[in-house]
Amino acid sequence: MADKKISQLNNATQLQGDENIVVVQSSETKKATLHQIKNYIVAVHLTAEADVDVDLGVSTYDNTRMFKFSWTGGNGTAVYTLPDATTNQNRIIRFIADSTFTSSKHVDLTPAAGQTLDGGASGNIYRINKDYEGIAIWSDGVEWFIIQKKA
Repeated sequence: MADKKISQLNNATQLQGDENIVVVQSSETKKATLHQIKNYIVAVHLTAEADVDVDLGVSTYDNTRMFKFSWTGGNGTAVYTLPDATTNQNRIIRFIADSTFTSSKHVDLTPAAGQTLDGGASGNIYRINKDYEGIAIWSDGVEWFIIQKKA
């Protein structure tokens, strides 16, 4: 098939999900199915505590799609700054709290400076302050939108 022009190839058909997708990395060939790639979520477990600020825009979290929070220590607020919406177009990120949260132990999710979350004023937040609470957000390349809430 390598010697055929694109116009001479058979018509494209719908992917079923079990076809092999091959990638060559350095001198090693790897394969996966569409189902494996489609369902791949990079999750990170973070331990939040009062008066600690964390920037989720650092390269450590570039591929993270799910953040699970646990709380440690006394009452208070931890601030987690969202990645830059302009460099994360079409990225979806989910956040969930475990059973260690109460109304006096909370994580504030805040957009990067000059950006918004759900169209609010710059510096607006989403507060996670109950056990098993969560949200999903999506970037349009300008700002973050809350696309789902679980409370």
